[in-house]
Amino acid sequence: MQEEQDEYNASKILVLEGPQGIRKRPAMYIGSTSSAGALHLLFEVIDNSVDEALAGYAKNISITLTQDETGDIGEVTDDGRGIPVDIMPKFGKSAVEVIMTTLHKGAKFNNDTYKISGGLHGVGLTVVNALSEFTSVSVAKDGKLYRQTFSKGVPSSTLTTLGMTQENGTTVKFKPDPEIFPTPKFDSAQLKDRLRYLSFLNPRLRIKLTDNRFNAHEEETFFSEKGMEDFLRYINKDQQGITSIMHDRRQEAGMVIEFAIQYISSYDERLEAFVNNIRTAEGGTHVVGFHSGLSRAIINYLTRNNKNGVKVSGDDTREGLAAIISVLMPNPEFEGQTKEKLGNSIVKNIVETSVYSYLSRYFEEHPAEAKAVMEKAIGAMNARESARRARDLARKKNIFESAVLPGKLADCIEDDPERTELFIVEGKSAGGSSKEGRDKQIQAILPLRGKILNVEKASEDRIFESAELNVLVTALGTGIKESFNPEKTRYKKIVIMSDADVDGEHIRTLLLTFFYRYMKKLIESGYVYIAQPPLYKVTAGRSVSYCYTDEELEAKRAELDGKMEVQRYKGLGEMNAEQLWDTTMNPTNRMLKRVGISDAERANSLFSILMGVDVHQRRKFLEEHSGDVRFLDI
Repeated sequence: MQEEQDEYNASKILVLEGPQGIRKRPAMYIGSTSSAGALHLLFEVIDNSVDEALAGYAKNISITLTQDETGDIGEVTDDGRGIPVDIMPKFGKSAVEVIMTTLHKGAKFNNDTYKISGGLHGVGLTVVNALSEFTSVSVAKDGKLYRQTFSKGVPSSTLTTLGMTQENGTTVKFKPDPEIFPTPKFDSAQLKDRLRYLSFLNPRLRIKLTDNRFNAHEEETFFSEKGMEDFLRYINKDQQGITSIMHDRRQEAGMVIEFAIQYISSYDERLEAFVNNIRTAEGGTHVVGFHSGLSRAIINYLTRNNKNGVKVSGDDTREGLAAIISVLMPNPEFEGQTKEKLGNSIVKNIVETSVYSYLSRYFEEHPAEAKAVMEKAIGAMNARESARRARDLARKKNIFESAVLPGKLADCIEDDPERTELFIVEGKSAGGSSKEGRDKQIQAILPLRGKILNVEKASEDRIFESAELNVLVTALGTGIKESFNPEKTRYKKIVIMSDADVDGEHIRTLLLTFFYRYMKKLIESGYVYIAQPPLYKVTAGRSVSYCYTDEELEAKRAELDGKMEVQRYKGLGEMNAEQLWDTTMNPTNRMLKRVGISDAERANSLFSILMGVDVHQRRKFLEEHSGDVRFLDI
């Protein structure tokens, strides 16, 4: 028997008008009802004031934060023209009330009033009002001060004239509704970040933040004289630039295209993109155009300068790039009310042409800087190709097949990584002694020729072209970079066995730097060790013993009343195979130190200081810690 269906007719249709619809589905308008959503309300109000600055009327914006027992309260004041207060005949209400209570309305639909603005959906203040416990709007205009108040989007008073004033501008004070926002708090760090970039994007606009929350009083003013150039300097404050700042601003097809570019010694890309002062975190057509124009300018310059054989890609041209792109335009098409991606297709070609034409001219006029950019791109290309070759090598055959193992590796018979050991030694003589003295069943020997590359200050192309590092990676079987897999290691004891002198310490540090930067998981898993060869051979008659420290030597000297001969080992090659086995390789009596990372951040900092490119920083560290050195062999 078919169950009776509920009748579906016009009576089932619910119409939510004004603030009701916004309060029913707030996430449709502000993304979420978390603390981020509450902050978004504040951004909507601030953006309106910034639009007044963009239009050329406001020079100062003031934001004040307070709180009561249930949440934060925001207040934004500008010295712009002030929201219109006259009556709109169609609605029979003041313009202030219509703007605060009606969706899809406002002067920003009229390009004569706001040629360029961030808030183009006509919903900003209406949404703020609807989602607030209370809202107060004060307007200073034409010599008078007006005010109207609202509660949850509904007027709680009429527009009232409070008195006379000589000022102009608008003040919006509101409190995000705790019924909508479980945590109606404004995140000060995110707010300051936004105010900072707004000051950079709008030079000579003064933005003052006063925070009176948490029983404290904090003030900070954001102001920039040179705008985007100051912005890029701020972004790169901890970086070493390899070019000057390249900056251009131009008008094309009713738009203002502005960008600042600098290449730094880093290998990452840092790009900030904006449309009408709104950060577009997900990019859009302006970012696509910027990347295309940049790549085309660099590739064409290489071609014009007899570099036809260089196959630089778009990604290569962006290594070490720090840039800001800002577009001011009428009628931007943002994807969603949160405005994180630009969709206007025409913008791509305009931005691409602007960036390409500027950089092409700049490179011709500044050949030294052009050379630095080209070398950076070519270096990225070489690193990419080297990485590809390394990945291809790692994937060529199974890691246990001898065909892929380097010829200089003396491998062991056992193939169970839980039981196998790899000794990394330096020098031909040490390699020979260790090969002869080892346990061939479980111990493999990999001799390296000289000091390996210092990876802390080498680009990836040099790293992957290093014969010794390629031998090491291939012997381990783990791959490197994207293909790195610590579970594929052929040995779960990787022992660095270097001489007990300054050169040996340096080689050990270079190897540890490589492991830390490119195979950190091997250290974290406890697979990396340092061998402890003896410093001294002590002979007393027919008796031979070994001392591993100065303290042991002094104790031995006291034991034998000094009647002994002492040989100071300068290197592993001075030991024969039997001595090397007895003192350093025999699992029953050897001493190994496991390498661990007790403080990854400190290790990262020390490797950067001691092995990096900053000579001044390294000298300062050594001067401060030279007193900590207990033993130095020279």
